[in-house]
Amino acid sequence: MNRKQIIDNKQITVTSPLLPPLEEFILYLQEIWDSRWITNNGEFHQHLEKALAEYLGVEYISLFTNGTLPLITALQALDICEGEVITTPYSFVATSHAIWWNGLTPVFVGIDPVTGCMDPDRIEEAITERTRAIMPVHVYGTPCDTERIQQIADKHGLKVIYDAAHAFGVKKDGKSILLDGDMSTLSFHATKTYNTIEGGALICHSAEMKYQIDNLKNFGFRGETNVVAPGINSKMDEVRAAYGLLNLKYVDAAIARRKEVARQYVEALRDVQGIRLYQPIVESLSPDSAFMRASTEASGVELNYSYFPIFVDAEKYGMTRDELYEKMKQQGIYGRRYFYPLITDFEPYRNYPSAAPENLPVATKFADEVICLPMHHALSEEEVERVIECIIK
Repeated sequence: MNRKQIIDNKQITVTSPLLPPLEEFILYLQEIWDSRWITNNGEFHQHLEKALAEYLGVEYISLFTNGTLPLITALQALDICEGEVITTPYSFVATSHAIWWNGLTPVFVGIDPVTGCMDPDRIEEAITERTRAIMPVHVYGTPCDTERIQQIADKHGLKVIYDAAHAFGVKKDGKSILLDGDMSTLSFHATKTYNTIEGGALICHSAEMKYQIDNLKNFGFRGETNVVAPGINSKMDEVRAAYGLLNLKYVDAAIARRKEVARQYVEALRDVQGIRLYQPIVESLSPDSAFMRASTEASGVELNYSYFPIFVDAEKYGMTRDELYEKMKQQGIYGRRYFYPLITDFEPYRNYPSAAPENLPVATKFADEVICLPMHHALSEEEVERVIECIIK
C-alpha cells in the first residue's frame, strides 16, 4: 500500500483530544504518587485554578469534575430554586438538563440567524412573573450579545448564567467573555479545545461566592464538621488537574493550528454553491472581506476555533445535509451534526409550550442544515484536503 492509499484509508475524526507529552505527565504522576494525595483540593488542583485564572483573565474560578455540574451548581449558588429560566434550544442538552435538575422550568427562545446564539429580541416576550434567570450559550465559542442581554436582565431583575462550554480563551475587545453575566461555566471535556480528560469550571465575581461554590461542590461542607447546604461531590481530582496543568502549556499552539485549518476551509469552501459558512469565523479570518457585516458586532473578538460548522442548502447544493453527512462517512470522514436534533425535539422537552417548532424557525433551520467538519490541532494538510475535496465533489 502506497502513501496515498494509507492517507485515503485513514479515518478523519471530527475532533481529537489535546494530549500533553506522556513523559511530562508521568513526572507529574510520580509527584502525586509520592504525595499520596489524589483528591480533595490537593496541590495540583490549587495550581491549576491559579494558572487558569491567570490564563483566562479572571479572578475567581472553581474546578469541577465535568462541565455539567458547574451549570447545576451556578443555579444553586444564586439561590434560583423555583420558577423559569430562559434558555436556547440550540445547545448540547446539558444546558437544559441543569435547569431541570434544579426543579426549574426551561423556557426556549429563538436564536440569532448569524451567530446561532440566543436572540436578544426574543427574550423580553418570554419573561413572565416566574422568570428568575437567563441561561444563554456562546455557540461555537462566538460571544452572545452580552450587553443587550445584561440590559434586559437588569431591567427585569434577572440573573444571567452563561454556558461557555465552547468559549475557552475567547475574548472580546481584549477582555475574557467569561467575565460577563453573574457567572460563566466551562467544559474541559476531551472534545473541547482545552481538556482535562473530563472536567469543567465555574467563574464568578467574588471571593465570597467562590467560597460558597467550593462548599457546594464538596457536599455542602463548611469546615470539618459543619454542613451548610445539600451540596454534591463534584471536585476535580489531582490526576486530571495535573493533566490540565500540562495542557495549558500546549493549548495556544493547538488554537493556532485550528485557526489555520479554519482558514483553509474558508478559502476552499466560501464559493461552493449551497454551502453556507459560519459567518463569525469567516469574519475573524478576513475582517476586510465582502463577507463582513455592516455592523461592528463581531469586531474585536478573538475566537478559539473550537468548531467549524457549515450549513447545507439541499436545493442549491444538490444533496441534503444528511446525504452529505453519509457520503463523508463512506469516505472515512466523520463530521458531526451539532446541534441536531434541537433540545426541544428531545422527549423531556418537546411538550413545553416554548418548544413548538413554529416558535423556533431559525433554530430549526440551523439544526436541519448543520455539519461540523473535522476541526482539531492534529489534522494534517492531506486530511484537510480530503475533507475539502469530499465537499466540493
